[in-house]
This record gives sequence, C-alpha cells and structure tokens, in this order.
Amino acid sequence: MTFVLTQAHSFEEEVRKSRFLAFAAPVNDTEAAQSFIAQHIYPDANHHCWAWRIGQNYRFHDDGEPGGTAGRPILQAIEGHEIDYVVVLVVRWFGGIKLGTGGLARAYGGAAGQCLRLAVKTLWVPTRTLSCWCPFSDMALIRGRLGQFSAHIESEQFDAHGVVWQLRVPEAQCDDFCTQFTDWTKGKGKIHNLS
Repeated sequence: MTFVLTQAHSFEEEVRKSRFLAFAAPVNDTEAAQSFIAQHIYPDANHHCWAWRIGQNYRFHDDGEPGGTAGRPILQAIEGHEIDYVVVLVVRWFGGIKLGTGGLARAYGGAAGQCLRLAVKTLWVPTRTLSCWCPFSDMALIRGRLGQFSAHIESEQFDAHGVVWQLRVPEAQCDDFCTQFTDWTKGKGKIHNLS
C-alpha cells in the first residue's frame, strides 16, 4: 500500500539543544518540491536538509551535514511510512553540542518520521485524466452517475452543443467508465485518455 498526504504538516523537537523543525507536504512534481523547500528557508538556521519522492523519482540533500546523516535518513522515513508524492524538509538550528553521525541520522530521521506519522494521510489510488464531451441532453444524467466510478470533474467548458469535462477517474475503473459513457450518450459522446 502507498499513501499520500492530504495536507502539509510540521513537527518540532529539540535534541541536545539543537532545534529540529520538520515540514512535510504533498507535491505532484519536482518543481513543486523545490518550490516548497525554497519557501521554507530560515536565514538564521544552520541546515536545511530534505528529501522527496515522486513515483519512481527521489532525491535528498544533506546541506552541509556529514554525508548520509540527514537527507538519506529523511528519505528512509518517507519510505518507512510508505508515502509517495511528498517532500520533507528538516531545518536545524545548531545548539552547541555535536551529535555525531549516528546522533544526526537519528535526529533528522526521527523528526521526519514523527512529522509523517502525525500528518493526515490517505490511501493513494492511481488515476487517469479523461477528456469527455457530451451533448447538453446527456449532461445531467452523466453528472449524476460520475460517483459510481469515483470520477471527479477537474474542469468544465461549454461549446454550442454540449460540455467538455476533464475527469479524474481511478485507473482500475477507466475501461468500465469509458464503456458506460458511450452507452449513456448512445454513442454521441466523445472520450479521450489524456494521462
């Protein structure tokens, strides 16, 4: 099973006088992950260590901490909680006591893990985006039946004869939905797979 965050979350703790502030947020792509990190830079902090996972892609950064003591433990926390499409940033203010490599790894991984444990999550369901056109005469019927397939309207545009919807449909239900859509519109509707 894979989970995704439903909203951003933060967690703060002190470890031997060093302050660790962890942030976790859902992201759809690498640009969103980098943007989230850039928005949470504290000029007075000593380190901004992070990791993100987006599908098969992942990256992590130690930001001046000894190699493998910050970014990798944050990524391991993400993997341990089975979360995808997420960025985790842990900001550290040095408190004057050196933690050693093991202590740093435990502190960064622990802060990230606690942040993810407390964050609101939901089961991740792979979806596809479909572009659908139907005549006005079928619009109410189809709108009323979208829930049967857990389909959500992402955008809606009208032309002279009908409506164009971009729908998000669970991947496992796409084929059945397309068949039903054709039946509901008696073959007049048009449907295209966008992703």
